Amino acid sequence: MNHHIHRHRSAAALVAVGALLAAGSVALTDAGPATASSHREAPLIAASPQLDNTDVYAFVSPDRPDTVTLVANVVPFQEPNGGPNFHPFATDARYEINIDSDGDGKPDVTYRWTFRDEDRRGNDTFLYNNGPVTSLDDENLLFRQRYTLQEIRGTNSRTLLDQGRVAPSRVGAASMPDYKGLRDAALHDLPGGGRVFAGQTEDPFFLDLRVFDLLYGGNLKEVGQDTVAGYNVNTLVLQVPKTALALRNDPGRNPVVGVWSTTSRRGMNVVVTDGKDRDWGRYVQVSRLGNPLVNEVVVPAGLKNRFNALTPDQDRTVPELVDRVNRPEVPGLIEKIYGIKAPQGPRADLVEIFLTGIAKATNGPIQVDLNSQLLNKDVDPKTFVPAEEMRLNMSIPPTAKPNRLGVLGGDLAGFPNGRRLTDDVVDIELQALEGAVATGRPVPALARGDMVDAGNRPFAATFPYVALPEYWPVNRAVDAPSG
Repeated sequence: MNHHIHRHRSAAALVAVGALLAAGSVALTDAGPATASSHREAPLIAASPQLDNTDVYAFVSPDRPDTVTLVANVVPFQEPNGGPNFHPFATDARYEINIDSDGDGKPDVTYRWTFRDEDRRGNDTFLYNNGPVTSLDDENLLFRQRYTLQEIRGTNSRTLLDQGRVAPSRVGAASMPDYKGLRDAALHDLPGGGRVFAGQTEDPFFLDLRVFDLLYGGNLKEVGQDTVAGYNVNTLVLQVPKTALALRNDPGRNPVVGVWSTTSRRGMNVVVTDGKDRDWGRYVQVSRLGNPLVNEVVVPAGLKNRFNALTPDQDRTVPELVDRVNRPEVPGLIEKIYGIKAPQGPRADLVEIFLTGIAKATNGPIQVDLNSQLLNKDVDPKTFVPAEEMRLNMSIPPTAKPNRLGVLGGDLAGFPNGRRLTDDVVDIELQALEGAVATGRPVPALARGDMVDAGNRPFAATFPYVALPEYWPVNRAVDAPSG
């Protein structure tokens, strides 16, 4: 069985596959037990921004194609001037990136970050720093964080890094005259050839969030503004060899993996008589994210909190959520507002994307081999289950000039085959939901999308790829100089 789509496939087939995959991502959300791009998407998690997964990315590293880079963002909508405490990672939480290599909906590998504070302010000051900070050890940096990174495989766990240093929030040019130097000092090598970074970055997501104003104002004129421009997020970036992710450590035979991120917090925190916090109870999953925009625009409000608590192997057990895949809400809204006829359900194409990935072996309507774990030669079909995950075929090499529309634009290294920082997931998913799979071409009336085709800051060509955090106020970010 082929492990990747051959580049000579017809343009129509590529459009169909790309649109379907993207549609699957969004429709999957509607299905409920999926992962999501979650900028304040659910009632409970909106009240706990430190735990809120906003986006996850997975791509073959462009400068190290024998490795995969995984990116998870948390803590959305950070105004750069949000001092004096700024935006630390939570110390009572587990931040995780999960890998499913055999298609059973359960993690075969989990990378777990746990954080701890080094707060030197005490009763002396309220300041984050009390002078220019020129290194991570500078005595003027009064609040710092460190982390432990673990790799978990079944019941076995090993510590990859115990004294990881977090890049501080970017206070400003006077406080941190060489912020890039501070960021670079927070890049750590890992055993086996990996690298890791944790710290604040510019939000790599780009879109016009006025989609919630009756789908861009009811007339598609409310487009073209990158609503998250100027805001920062906290970012985890992990680069590991493909062999660390592949089933049986063999990416040649088993190139496809499923990826999602989660955040969990202990169920109870109690202050006892000595004034110290005591964490009691088990960790509870409160946020989950894989394919972008799933929880935000597909899952109905009453199911969003449940969605965030589910694991991929549970997806198929919630009928009211899975049914939403067959009848996604967005096409009906577009038909009502713009008169563009919605594709008829049930959407068997979206079910294939959402639950199984794309492969001939699924016997679904899309007879193309792209990114289902069933393409892995060592997967047992009897243990394979439908589960919503962002799937990446690691055998597809990076593209020299990425197309922002990913597979929909004929670029097989992009979304929904994983997700790169430059992939325009909003435009891809909009076309997919509107039936670009059925027609083999984009819907002309929606060709402009949200007219936000790239982020407001360029991404780097080397690890950790994400842009430095903003330090100008959001209401000045549009006119602020780069870097």
